[in-house]
Amino acid sequence: MKKQMKKYDTKIIDASGITLGRVATAIAMSLMGKTKATFERNVYSGVPVKVINVSKIKITSKKLENTSRVRYSGHRGGLRTIKWVETVEKKGMDELLKLAVFQMLPGNKIRREMMKNLTIEK
Repeated sequence: MKKQMKKYDTKIIDASGITLGRVATAIAMSLMGKTKATFERNVYSGVPVKVINVSKIKITSKKLENTSRVRYSGHRGGLRTIKWVETVEKKGMDELLKLAVFQMLPGNKIRREMMKNLTIEK
């Protein structure tokens, strides 16, 4: 895995009043580096992203109750479905945003490095 040594200014995204998916796609595109002309798939060329006002993301209560995420422990009978309401109550809206961004990033070795460059503030 190649590393690029250039440092870039952090991109600040204000999440107030925007839906969860639109914020997550904007973050994922910036973390991958697809917003720049120097994009390469095998090199991390993204920009560090800072998200503010995560608690003001626009999401309906019906979607929170009806949508769930799946966790699997690796053991038999270890499949768990967790509703978004439970995730928001236990860990907050920032965890929900992290999960959405994580799933939008490519599943390769650079994914963890991209997630390290994401900072979320309530």
